[in-house]
Amino acid sequence: MPAKELPVPSHFDPKRVGQVWRVPYQERAAEAEKWARQHRIVPAARDDFRVCFVPVDVQNTFCIPDFELFVGGRSGAGAVEDNGRLCEFIYRNLNLITQICPTMDTHQALQIFHSIFLINENGEHPAPYTLISANDIKNGVWKFNPEVGEILGLNEEYVQGYLQHYSQQLQRGGKYELTIWPYHAMLGGIGHALVSVVEEAIFFHSIARKSQPDFQIKGNNPLTENYSVLSPEVLRDHLGRAIAKKNNALVKRLLEFDAIIIAGQAKSHCVAWTVADLLTEIKKLDKNLVERVYLLEDCMSPVVVPGVVDYTEAAEVAFQKFADDGMHRVRSTDAIVSWPDMKI
Repeated sequence: MPAKELPVPSHFDPKRVGQVWRVPYQERAAEAEKWARQHRIVPAARDDFRVCFVPVDVQNTFCIPDFELFVGGRSGAGAVEDNGRLCEFIYRNLNLITQICPTMDTHQALQIFHSIFLINENGEHPAPYTLISANDIKNGVWKFNPEVGEILGLNEEYVQGYLQHYSQQLQRGGKYELTIWPYHAMLGGIGHALVSVVEEAIFFHSIARKSQPDFQIKGNNPLTENYSVLSPEVLRDHLGRAIAKKNNALVKRLLEFDAIIIAGQAKSHCVAWTVADLLTEIKKLDKNLVERVYLLEDCMSPVVVPGVVDYTEAAEVAFQKFADDGMHRVRSTDAIVSWPDMKI
């Protein structure tokens, strides 16, 4: 008999989804154990059909209004609305989700996509959301800021050559141009933390199901963007030397599950790139594994900066391709047991 959806615990307050607050761990732990007994929820280690839920970068910096890179989508409230549904999805399917694997965008100030890294001929930094092309680097519109080099152990001539290579690699690989982002997801800062309601839901799941979350840190390499949790944008420098590596261990772990559910922010960037990299790795191993991937589309939104950029259409094109290749586009409000190929 298919597993039934659970009710949402009374502690979940939809009005607090867009706020930052302290999770009362001890209180929630006691409630989670009681909840597990009440609803006869067994430890995750006993699951026959194993489900991994991957919430991508569900952090304050992307999901709380007035934070650095709030993903509002076209509605203007995208990430807040998404996270309300995401939490309810976790609670209603607590008994079916084996493990949660949150990814954490993690940055420091001196990185290639932050203003401080580059200057023009007047010593000025590019403004946030500036797109930098290979031609911009070639023509000297923007160049490496030598004052950043010493502390990072980077030679000015080397980085200037690398910038040309990097921007060209993005172009050749069909990636977005080098984007100067506002300082965000700063390690040690409040923006780096998980959204409080999501952190609470993950913690509640951990206690109720005796399941340790598998946190994945990404984005701390100063020489490359790292939208995808599975791979940085560029892996080698202009001299052919490795500067970063793929997260092959995570690919292997994910594909050991019977189903992989992906949600998070932003649909057009970190989610899309993670899914694209997973699809690439699946095709190398066994294309039939693509049917294990479910894209929870009402729990993600694209980057939209009114009057500046709108990646809604780019996200739709990417996700249609994922579906054409066999991945499932689903909604959190539909019963998980009714999803195609979900053999719980």
